[in-house]
Amino acid sequence: MTRSYLWTPAVMLLAAFVEVAVWADDGAAVFIREFTLIRRDHLHEEPLHDSSQKAEDPSSRTARSEEDRDTLWDAWGSWSECSRTCGGGASYSLRRCLSSRTCEGQNIKYRTCSNVDCPAEAGDFRAQQCSAHADVRYQGQYHEWLPVYNDPDNPCALKCKAKGSGLVVELAPKVLDGTRCYTESLDMCISGACQIVGCDHELGSTAKEDNCGICNGDGSTCRLVRGHYKSQHASGKTEDTVAIIPYKSRHVRLVLKGPDHLYVESRTLQGVKGELLVDTSGQYHLENTSLDYQRLSDKEVLRIAGPLGADFTVKVQFSGGADSVVQYIYYQPIVHRWRETDFFPCSVTCGGGYQLTSAECFDLRTGRVVVDQYCHYYPENVKPKPKLQECNMEPCLASDGYKQIMPYDLYHPLPRWESSPWTACSLSCGGGIQSRSVSCVEEDMQGTITPTDEWKCLYSPKAAILQPCNAFDCPTWLAQEWSPCTVTCGQGLRYRVVLCIDHRGLHTGGCNPTTKPHIKEECLVTVPCYKSIDSLPVEAKPVWHKQAIELEEEVSVTEEPTFIPGPWQQCSRTCGAGSQRRVVKCQVLLSFSQTVADLPDDECEGVKPAATQPCYRTPCSAGAGQGGGSKKGETPEREDLHDWEYEGFTECSESCGGGVQEAVVICLNKQTREAADQRLCVSSRRPPQLLQDCQTQACPPRWETGEWSSCSATCGVGLRTRTVACTHRPSRDSNQTEPLRPEDCRHPKPSPVQACNRFDCPPAWHTLDWEQCSQSCEGGVQRRRVLCKQRLADGSVLELPDTFCPSKSPAKQQPCATHECPPQWVITGWSQCSVSCGNGIQRLQSVCRKRGEAQTLDPKNCSLKAQPSRIHPCYLRPCDNSVKPDPVILAQRKVSIQWKKGKKLQLVVGGYAYLLPWTTVVLRCPTRHFRKVHIRWLKEGKPLSLPHVSTTPLGYVKIQQLHASDAGVYTCVAGRAREHLALHVIGSKQKLSVPESRLRSGGQANAGTADVASVLFNQYDHIVERLLELRDFVQNGKDIIAEPQVGKNNMSTLEGESAGGGLSSPLVLAADAHRLDQIVHSLSEGQRGEQLIAQLLSELTVTQGESNESTLHPPEAAESATRGPALHKPGVKAHGFGPRSPVIIQHRKVGAAPPSEMLVHVGLPALLEKPVASLELRCEALGNPEPSLTWTKNGKELLFNRRVGLLPSGSLRIWVPSKADEGLYTCTARNRFGSASLSSWLQVAGSKGRNCDQGSGVVANGLICPERTNGSEAAELCYGQACALRWQTDPWSTCSATCGGGSQTRSVRCFRGPGGRSAEVASRLCLGTGRRPSDTRRCSLVPCARWGSTSWGECHGQCVGPSTATQHRHVYCQDTNGTKVPYRMCSGLHRPSALRNCSTEACALQWRVGQWTQCTATCGRHGFQSRLVTCAHRHTGRASREHQCMWRARPPSWQRCNVAPCGRGECRDSTRYCEKVRELELCPLPQFKSRCCHSCRNT
Repeated sequence: MTRSYLWTPAVMLLAAFVEVAVWADDGAAVFIREFTLIRRDHLHEEPLHDSSQKAEDPSSRTARSEEDRDTLWDAWGSWSECSRTCGGGASYSLRRCLSSRTCEGQNIKYRTCSNVDCPAEAGDFRAQQCSAHADVRYQGQYHEWLPVYNDPDNPCALKCKAKGSGLVVELAPKVLDGTRCYTESLDMCISGACQIVGCDHELGSTAKEDNCGICNGDGSTCRLVRGHYKSQHASGKTEDTVAIIPYKSRHVRLVLKGPDHLYVESRTLQGVKGELLVDTSGQYHLENTSLDYQRLSDKEVLRIAGPLGADFTVKVQFSGGADSVVQYIYYQPIVHRWRETDFFPCSVTCGGGYQLTSAECFDLRTGRVVVDQYCHYYPENVKPKPKLQECNMEPCLASDGYKQIMPYDLYHPLPRWESSPWTACSLSCGGGIQSRSVSCVEEDMQGTITPTDEWKCLYSPKAAILQPCNAFDCPTWLAQEWSPCTVTCGQGLRYRVVLCIDHRGLHTGGCNPTTKPHIKEECLVTVPCYKSIDSLPVEAKPVWHKQAIELEEEVSVTEEPTFIPGPWQQCSRTCGAGSQRRVVKCQVLLSFSQTVADLPDDECEGVKPAATQPCYRTPCSAGAGQGGGSKKGETPEREDLHDWEYEGFTECSESCGGGVQEAVVICLNKQTREAADQRLCVSSRRPPQLLQDCQTQACPPRWETGEWSSCSATCGVGLRTRTVACTHRPSRDSNQTEPLRPEDCRHPKPSPVQACNRFDCPPAWHTLDWEQCSQSCEGGVQRRRVLCKQRLADGSVLELPDTFCPSKSPAKQQPCATHECPPQWVITGWSQCSVSCGNGIQRLQSVCRKRGEAQTLDPKNCSLKAQPSRIHPCYLRPCDNSVKPDPVILAQRKVSIQWKKGKKLQLVVGGYAYLLPWTTVVLRCPTRHFRKVHIRWLKEGKPLSLPHVSTTPLGYVKIQQLHASDAGVYTCVAGRAREHLALHVIGSKQKLSVPESRLRSGGQANAGTADVASVLFNQYDHIVERLLELRDFVQNGKDIIAEPQVGKNNMSTLEGESAGGGLSSPLVLAADAHRLDQIVHSLSEGQRGEQLIAQLLSELTVTQGESNESTLHPPEAAESATRGPALHKPGVKAHGFGPRSPVIIQHRKVGAAPPSEMLVHVGLPALLEKPVASLELRCEALGNPEPSLTWTKNGKELLFNRRVGLLPSGSLRIWVPSKADEGLYTCTARNRFGSASLSSWLQVAGSKGRNCDQGSGVVANGLICPERTNGSEAAELCYGQACALRWQTDPWSTCSATCGGGSQTRSVRCFRGPGGRSAEVASRLCLGTGRRPSDTRRCSLVPCARWGSTSWGECHGQCVGPSTATQHRHVYCQDTNGTKVPYRMCSGLHRPSALRNCSTEACALQWRVGQWTQCTATCGRHGFQSRLVTCAHRHTGRASREHQCMWRARPPSWQRCNVAPCGRGECRDSTRYCEKVRELELCPLPQFKSRCCHSCRNT
C-alpha cells in the first residue's frame, strides 16, 4: 500500500481513531469530530514566508520583542513536523498567552514544507484519504471510494464517490493539512480552510508563473511566436511542414481550418525520433508531453500546455479539395543566452593597466558555447557590456616611465571597427530607423578585445550607425459591407465586420483601436410602422433583437477564445441622442499561468459584440431645436401643444450611382422639444413627403454575390457556397454589369462559404472496422463494435446507449477464414533406444496430419522448419563386454516453480527452474561412474566466474541470494556426459528475466557450445507466467474474500495453519516436463488455456502440498471480518483483479464437523460408513465476473427438494443421505469467460434405505429428520430475545513481524441472548446471522528496505588529475524484492557513495607550449616575447578546453627579453614594429617617436 508510508505518524494516529470508533459501534460508520485547538478567523493576515524549516534558536522562546511584551505573548515555539513527506505539506508553530486576560492576535501560525515532488508510485493525496475509508461500513455496505475534486462550495471537505454506484458522501469535514484545494492550483487546505499558495510555495504569496514557466518571472526568458500557414495542393506534395516548435515551448495552440489533417513528429536532443497520428478527439502523449486534440466538422484544434519534451514538428497531410489554413501561437524559450566571461589578462605588465570581460553565447540545452549569431537571433537578447577594472598597479622597475603597449604581431591583429547588434526598429511599420554603436577595438595575444581611440581604426572606413527599417505600410482597418437592417419598418440596427489587414493582406493585429470604424449603427427603413415594434410580443421580434440583448450580458475570459467587451465610454453628446463606444477583444485564458492573451478576431467563434450603441442623457434646451417656436404676439394657449416637424433625412437608397432619400417627419412637443406619440399630432396637418437626390457619383467596382447553394449536410453542420464576382455598372442608367479583376474591388471579399443546418442529427448507428479473425483457418469469427452516436450542431459526436437508435443494429460479428487448415506435425512418441545396452539416444517422432483426422499424409505436405526435433538419452542395461562404464548424470526432467519465498532451495540438474530473487540455491549433479570432485560447471557454455557463485568439493554449485543476472543455462559436465538446467528469475509483475547474453543474440546462447544453444530456454515461460498469474489471482483475492468458517470445533481445511495466521502453501511446485509438453501441445491445438492451467495447478498442489491441507486457498486480508465469502454470494463483486475464467478450489482432506454432520470438499470422494444427519458438498470457485454454480448428478441436472438443496454459498446440502443419493455429483462454475468443473463420488455404506419421508421423523441411530421436528441440534429454533445471536471478537494479538509482512490472530466466538445475560453457544448457530469475522489478518506490510545501487557509469566526468576523472552511479532504496521505495525507509543505514574517481585515457591531458616569438625590442628593458599555451591530449594532440588542465599550474605565455639598457645618443629603433608606427602616422606622438627614432626622423 503506497499510502501507508506517505503519511506521518500523526496521520496514522488519526486513522486509528476512526477505526476504533467504527468497531466500538454496532457496524455503522462513526466519524470523530476533530478537536479545534484555537480560532483561526484571521489566518490569512499572518505573514507566512518562512519555508526553510531551520531549527529555531531556543533563546528565542524567552527573548520577546517590544510587541510581544506589549501584548503579553510568549515567544513562538519550534515548528511542528510536516504534515506530509512530499508534495507540499503544512507545519505550525504555537505560542501561549502569559496574561490572565485575552491576548490580541493569534496563538498559531503556519508555513509550507516538504515542497518536493512525490514519486510517481505515491498516488494522489486526496485519493489516499478516500481509500482509507474502504474498510468502514457506510449504510451497512463497504465501498471503494474515489475522490471528488474541485468542489466549488467546500474544497477542503473530504468528499468521495463510491465506485460503480455514483454515491457522493462527505466522509470527513476536513481534509488533511497540505491537501490541494483544486487540481490546477497550488492552494492548499490548512485546518479546513483553503489558503493561497504562490508558485514560490509560500503561504499568502501571489507569485505566479509567467508564460515562460518561471515563477514570478517577467516573461523575458521566452518569446511569443505567431504564425500563419496556407497549404498549396497544386505543389503535388502529399504533406508539408507547418511549424517546428522547439524543445521546452509552452502554451501551444494550432487551429486548422479546411479538409487537411494535422500530425506531429518529435525529435529529442539525443536524436530519437517519434511520430503521433491524431484522428479522434482526446488526449495523447508524446515524449512525456500531453497533447489535447479536438476534431470538429470544419476545423481541428491542437493544444499543448507544455513544456515540450522534445522538438515537435507539426505537419499537415493533404487530403485534396480546397486549401487549408493553419494559425498557430506558442511561447518559445530563449535557449541561447549571453554569458559573461572571466576577466582577460591585463593590458600592461606594470605601471597600471586595465582588463575587460567579454560575453559568449551559451546553449542552455547542450551546455556548450556557440557562435554569437545564435544569440543575435533573439531581439530580446542584449549582449552584456564589458566590465572594466584596473590591474598591475605596481610601478615598473628601472623604467623610463613608458608603459608597454601590446604589439601588433602574429597573435595581435590590427585595431578594427566592431559594431553592436542593431537596436529594435523605432516604428513597427510605416518606416522607422534603427541604430547601433560602432567602436574601435584592439585584441591582445590572449584574445582580449578592448576599446581604444578611434584614430587607430581610421585606416578603414567606419560602418554606418543608422539604417531605415520596417518600411512596409502599417495595418489598416477594412470594414465589410453592412448587414440588412434588423427591422422591416421604422428605426433599427445594422452591423458590419471590421478587420485589421496588414501589408501582406493578412488579418493580423496592430491597428490603432481608437480609429477603428464602428461595427453597429442605427438604420431607418422608409416603411411606416402601424404598430410600435416594442409592443410586439417577444416571440414576434426578429432573431437579431434577441441577439442584440444577449450582447449586453457580461462575458468572462475562459480557456476557449471569447469576445470580451470592455466598459462603455461616455456618451458623445451631453444632451439629445448620441453614441458611445467600447473596446471588444478576442482573448483566451492560459490555464496554469492564469494570464490573458490577445488573439485575432477570427480566432473567436460567434458574433462579435457591438462596439458602439446609441445613448441619450437629457433633452436639449428649446433654443437648440429647429423651428416650432411661437411667433411674437401669439399666445401658446391657442395653439396645439404638439405639431409635425421634419427631422433630417433617411439614408440614401443607393450607396452610389444615384438614389433618393426621404425627409423624416416626427410629432414634436413644442415645450419640451421632445418627440411624442404620432397620435398626439393632427394627422390632417402632416407635411407632405419630401424626396431629394443623393449619392449621384458613379459607383466604383463592387462585389456581386449569387444565390447560396444547397447545404452539404442535412444535419449536424454543413456548408453552402455562392459565387462572388467583382463587377462594375458602366453608367447610371445601365442595368448591365461588366466583370472585373478581383483586385479592382475593395477588400475584404464577401465570404463564398457559410455554415448551414447547424442543428443536432438524430441518433444513428456507426460501425468500426472488423477485428482480426479468431482463427486462421476452418472457420472463425470476427467482430466489430457498433455504436449509437449522434452528431451535434457544434460538430462534435456524442456516444449514446443503444436504445436511442431506433432501427435494427448492424451485424456485430461475421464468419471468416472458412478455408481448410493446412496439414501440421503431430507428435506420436519417442523412438526405441538406439542401442540395446549402455548409453543411447531416443528421438521424438512426429507425423504429418490434418487437424482432426487420423490419416497420415506425405511429410512434404508439412513445413520441414516446423517439424519437432528433440533427442534425449536412454540406458537399457549395462553391456556385458564393457570394460569401464561411461559416466552417467542422474538428471531429473522436472520443471520447478518457487511458489513462495524461502531461504534455501536444492535443485537437481536436468530440467527448468523458475525462482524468486534473493533466494539461496544449491544445484546438485548426481552421477554414476564418475568422481564428484571432477565435476565441472558452466554457465551459457562458459566457466563460472561470479563472486557470489561457488562450487563445493561434492560437485554442488551454490548461488548466494539469486539476482536477475544469474538467469541462464547451467551445464554440469561429467566426462563426456552433460546435463543442463535452465534457470529463470521471477521479476517484478511476474515477468521472467532473460540473460544478457541471450538479449544480445536475440534469445539464443551466444558463444557457448552447441548443446547449450539447443536448450529451449523459453520453452515453458508461457505456462509458468500463467501459473504465477493464477497464484497472484488467488492471493490478491484476499482483499475481497475470506474463507468460510464452520462449527466451533471445525478447523475447516486449515488445520495446518500456523499460529501467526498465515496460510501454508508449498514452497516449490515440481511438474514433470513431459506433462508440460502435453499442455504445450494442447495449447498449440487451440484448447482453452485457462482450463488446462487451472487443472495443472490443481494437480500440482494436491500432490505436492507439504503440510498444508489447502494449497490453493484464498488467504484473508486485514479486516476481512466484515466482508465474508464473496465467492458465491450474489451481488458481491470482486474488484481486486482483472477478468478471469472460473477456477474451482481443490482441497486434500475431508473437513472436520460435528459427529452428526459431514463436510466434504468437491473433488474428494465422500464415503459414508455410518449414517449422518447431513452431508455438505462444498464447492468454492474464483473468477471475475463472479461465476455461477450449478450441480449435476450422474451427468443430469440435479432436482432439489426439501431434503436436497443449495446453501447460500452455492454448496450442496443433503439431509440424512441414503443409498438413493449415491452417484457422481459434479459442481460447474461458469461466467462469460469460461467454465470449470469438479466431481465427487458419494457412496453410502450400511444404510437400510430409510429416509425422512417414512413419516416417523426419526431414522436409524436416532437421527432426527429436519422436516419433522423443531428441536434438533441441527436446526435449532428460537423466538424473541433468545434469538439474539451474534459474533464476538477479542482484541488482535501483536504482529509477528515488524516489516515485510506478518500476521495477527484473535478469538472469534458465538454468543446468544441480550447483553449482560448472553451465553456462548456453538459457532455454527451464528452462521445464519452474517459472515463470521476473520481470526487472522496480515500486518506490518511495509517492506524491509536496504540501499541498492546501479553499476558505475562511464568515466567521462570532469578531469581531476592526470588520466583521472569522476564517474557516477544511482543509489536508491529498495525492499527485499528489489522494488524501489522512498529514501526515508533506508534512513539510518549507511548510504553507499554515488561519486568516485576513475582512470580514463580521455583525461590524459597536459599543457603544451609553443616556441617563443621574437623579442619586441632590442634593448631598453621594455621588450617581451610570447608563446602559445594550449591544453592538449598527451597522445593524440587534440586540443581541449583549458579548465580540463587546471589541476596543474598553467605555464606562462609571455616573458621579458632584451633587458639590457640602450646606448646614449644613438638614434635608432628599439622595437621591430616601427614600420607599422610610420604607416599609421603615429610618429608625432612622443612615446612612439622616442621608440622609433630612426624610422620617424624624416616625418
